[in-house]
Amino acid sequence: MLILFQLALTALVVLSFALVIGAPVVLAGGNNAQPILYVGSSIWVALVLLVGVLNFFVV
Repeated sequence: MLILFQLALTALVVLSFALVIGAPVVLAGGNNAQPILYVGSSIWVALVLLVGVLNFFVV
């Protein structure tokens, strides 16, 4: 369970960095790439919830 928690947390951190850099670029680029931003944001929310649930089991 600890390894799954660490992998989910690592994925959350990597995706957060990607969204911090990628979101302004996507929003400045036009409307064609906005669905990518919505998918990335949805995955980020899912990872936050997953890390929260896994944290309950690890600690």
